[in-house]
Amino acid sequence: MEKPIEELMRILDRLRGEGGCPWDRKQTFESLKPFIIEEAYEVAEAIDKRDWNELKEELGDLMFLILFFTHIAQEKGIFDLEEMAKGTAQKIIRRHSHVFGDLKVKDSQEVENNWHKIKEQEKGGLLSGIPKKLPALLRAQKITRRAQSVGFDWEEAIGALEKIEEELRELKEAFEKGENLEHEIGDLLLSTVNLCRLVGIQAEEALHKACDRFVERFSYIEKKLKEQGKDLRKASLNEMDRLWNEAKGK
Repeated sequence: MEKPIEELMRILDRLRGEGGCPWDRKQTFESLKPFIIEEAYEVAEAIDKRDWNELKEELGDLMFLILFFTHIAQEKGIFDLEEMAKGTAQKIIRRHSHVFGDLKVKDSQEVENNWHKIKEQEKGGLLSGIPKKLPALLRAQKITRRAQSVGFDWEEAIGALEKIEEELRELKEAFEKGENLEHEIGDLLLSTVNLCRLVGIQAEEALHKACDRFVERFSYIEKKLKEQGKDLRKASLNEMDRLWNEAKGK
């Protein structure tokens, strides 16, 4: 009986081969990039919804895209599925020397620090290997967490909070002068991410939840105005503010 991974690779052979699918045949590494990012987000959304059937489906879609990339690489003679899997296995073993080797660790934090040390040796720098294409909040949290691993950090979260206050003062000065606004807003955001990390909050998740609250409250405004037979675009700011506060109080 054909194994599922082998079946998927055979399907890709057919899709990419002569007489296959015109769309699949023209895909490249570059053209597939947006799709694999989208699928990864759909996996995350299924987890947030705790919909395990959807998670199974989305992980399957993600796996198919990984195999699609691998198939293209194989066509170009860059690497094949076996090489990729073997390389990944070797990397995981190498980075888990406390399991597969003689290294002794006392807790998960030490495991993480050791992981970063090994990765630093592989990549050539402590902050190397953090993709620039990551969402900015996630990238910021990873960068500051790596810096923390070598002691470049505040001893307590209050230090990060005071840094936010300092950055806010600098932003106000920039606003008054009408210059360097992007720079100062960026510094303020980075400092806020640092505080999130120090108090155990994922900045990306915190902002997602804030967006969800905004959507929920704004939808309440739309609903109430519609019930009153009013056009959202003609409603006054005071009227919308009142409904916003009403939604916030629920």
